Amino acid sequence: MTDGMMKIEQITPESKQINLLAKIVNVGDTREIPSRFGPSRKVADAQIGDETGTVILSLWEDQISLVKKDDLIKVENGYVSFVKSPTTPGKGHIRLNIGKYGKMEKVTEGVSSVNEAVNLSTAEHDLPDRPRHGRGGRRGYGAPRGPPRDRF
Repeated sequence: MTDGMMKIEQITPESKQINLLAKIVNVGDTREIPSRFGPSRKVADAQIGDETGTVILSLWEDQISLVKKDDLIKVENGYVSFVKSPTTPGKGHIRLNIGKYGKMEKVTEGVSSVNEAVNLSTAEHDLPDRPRHGRGGRRGYGAPRGPPRDRF
């Protein structure tokens, strides 16, 4: 059951395709997040952990009602995102997410204890550079592409 599973302490800001077993330490209050593309969405932060540490897992919509304190879960194909630091520009805090290609399910075994002294989500990390899309239009728009072609 633990083949290919990582421990929470192994999560880094660059981590992708995260597979792990964890225990739900607590689930925060549900809040509404406005969307630019439709109705607002519900989200709750859950602190999850194993014997190596804890991290915040963002639960969206239906995921919120699936788990409660002390449940054991298996996360498959999770990924790291960041929440901007309110005090330090250019810094952020790690959050674990389960996107549309990921999966979370309850399990009956896998984590016997949680090390709450180590919380990966409290450390500040440099925010990654994000590619800029759609800024400035096509490069060289209106300029000739090369030497003129002969036309027949």
